Amino acid sequence: MRIRYLHTMVRVKDLEESMKFYELLGLRETRRMDVEAGRFSLIFMAPEGQEECPVELTWNWDGDEGLPSDSRHFGHLAYEVEDIYAMCAHLQANGVTINRPPRDGRMAFVRSPDNISIELLQAGDAKPPEEPWASMENTGHW
Repeated sequence: MRIRYLHTMVRVKDLEESMKFYELLGLRETRRMDVEAGRFSLIFMAPEGQEECPVELTWNWDGDEGLPSDSRHFGHLAYEVEDIYAMCAHLQANGVTINRPPRDGRMAFVRSPDNISIELLQAGDAKPPEEPWASMENTGHW
């Protein structure tokens, strides 16, 4: 029996802010479906050259009232990055809180505008510890 990864879906409250956040990570819109009858939009975003691995942003035009309030036990999205320090500096410069700084030169966590945990992992070997990250404390939950 064969299976194939399709996408990860996350609900978003503010489509514009969410798309801006994922664009900061380096994802681009690859396709969009606006479903008038259901009054929702599906926006698929992926890193360039990895269009087969998108995150699906689901935006309900009339808000999320009436939808289940459970978290459905969602964990996080994970992305490998070329330079974890550069990515964290870029995100921080654009107003994103680094919830779990890359003290180990290997792993960091941030959250999207919809409180989705995003794990950032250094490609290859961990980078040597570097300030300001090495001494930076955690902020909030990740």
